[in-house]
Amino acid sequence: MAVAPLSQKEIEDRLAELPGWSADGDRLTRTYRLPSHFAAAALVTHIARIQDELDHHSDCTLGYHSVDLTITTHSAGGTLTEKDFTLARRVEDIAPGHGAH
Repeated sequence: MAVAPLSQKEIEDRLAELPGWSADGDRLTRTYRLPSHFAAAALVTHIARIQDELDHHSDCTLGYHSVDLTITTHSAGGTLTEKDFTLARRVEDIAPGHGAH
């Protein structure tokens, strides 16, 4: 199924609803700071479950007390689509403190 890239205005509107997220070219990015490495690893596990449910996978980097996410839609030429923002919103919903930075 083809997924249409979002316009710059659509991207800006959606970013306004996702504090802590930013657009870096054609990617959404976010870093979560957590109180421990275990908490960061647990968040990665929950993110992986959501990605499998949505069949949309981000680049996810586990740090000592952090998780870095980079999301783009490869099937749409590496552009931002509604799928990216759906994944970002789902991650925000389960992140400790809804986006603790």
